[in-house]
Amino acid sequence: MKGLKNVKAYIHGKGIITVNIGFENGKIAYVGESGDDIEPILTTDKVVLSGFIDEHIHGAGGADAMDGTESALQTVSECLAKEGTTGFLATTMTQSAENIEKALCAVKSVADSNSCAGARVLGAHLEGPFISEKHIGAQPLKYLRDPDVKLFEEFNVASGKNVRLITLAPEEMGAGELIRSACVAGVTVSAGHTDAGVEQIAEGIKNGLTCITHTYNAMRPLHHRQAGTVGAALLFDDLYTEVICDLIHVSAPALRLLLKNKPKDKVVLITDAMRAKGLPDGESELGGQKVFVKGGEARLADGTLAGSVLKMNVAIKNLVEKCGVPFTDAVDFATVNPAKNLGIFDKYGSIEVGKAADFTALDENFNVLFTIVGGKAVYLG
Repeated sequence: MKGLKNVKAYIHGKGIITVNIGFENGKIAYVGESGDDIEPILTTDKVVLSGFIDEHIHGAGGADAMDGTESALQTVSECLAKEGTTGFLATTMTQSAENIEKALCAVKSVADSNSCAGARVLGAHLEGPFISEKHIGAQPLKYLRDPDVKLFEEFNVASGKNVRLITLAPEEMGAGELIRSACVAGVTVSAGHTDAGVEQIAEGIKNGLTCITHTYNAMRPLHHRQAGTVGAALLFDDLYTEVICDLIHVSAPALRLLLKNKPKDKVVLITDAMRAKGLPDGESELGGQKVFVKGGEARLADGTLAGSVLKMNVAIKNLVEKCGVPFTDAVDFATVNPAKNLGIFDKYGSIEVGKAADFTALDENFNVLFTIVGGKAVYLG
């Protein structure tokens, strides 16, 4: 069988050990000491990891999920492989129903055919249009909609029932019914772009809410007389908390506060990257709005942060070097935790027999040396 021989690998539950990893038909078939039957496809003396999972990313390389084409998703897929990401949710944004459905149809096409040459499309993340005007962020205001079960179901059908995650404002009228409906459909529900307080998040949890979208950003902040959405994120241990670790959206002290208060199995690294990721500084676009990228920051003309240009390997580096997070914990935030949040840990997120043969390798400076998806090398650094 094909595989990786005599490599240092991070094996979930065991730490970084020297092993042989064999894979067949795109899945891991063997993890252990014997390597006699393994034909190596690559060699490295650096650490091999399960490939990263980005559950919240809009675009990269000049392409965006809202372009609504298979070629756009292909571009994003190839760009993400360069940062060690092997699976992602193509993330839509608040737009017209027609444009969202077009994007979701493209997701259906590539997810059904598994045709992307880099990171695999694991499904769609529906960010909006069921969000709060008070915390609109970089989402176009005119396309906001009240939570609507029928419209959500139409979106899910357009995606081939590949919506894996939905971000909404749980305080909006009709949100409770939508949360319950999404949960029945097997969709993870996250609170984001929201003005919800602790009581409203608690009610959302009763309905099936399990996650907070890009914690700290586009939500009611923590205040000593009203803990807000941020306070709820810190207070409720069972909530997964997405976080953008570019040190721009969230400062290092705020990251450390989150990490101090959350169980380490509930932190999920995301990039929330937009189409300018991987391109030189300059003018870009998000949802029909001009975005200006300079020095790693992507902002609208009024200064509003408009997603990021963050790479997942850099997010891990920031956590380790700026926040003192142990390396393997930081890796879990980009592998194990998102897989569990999305209910796909039986297939992805760790190096275990029976799971997808999705790997990356990092050197001591967090540079990506190679990325393997389904047992095939898709990027060589």
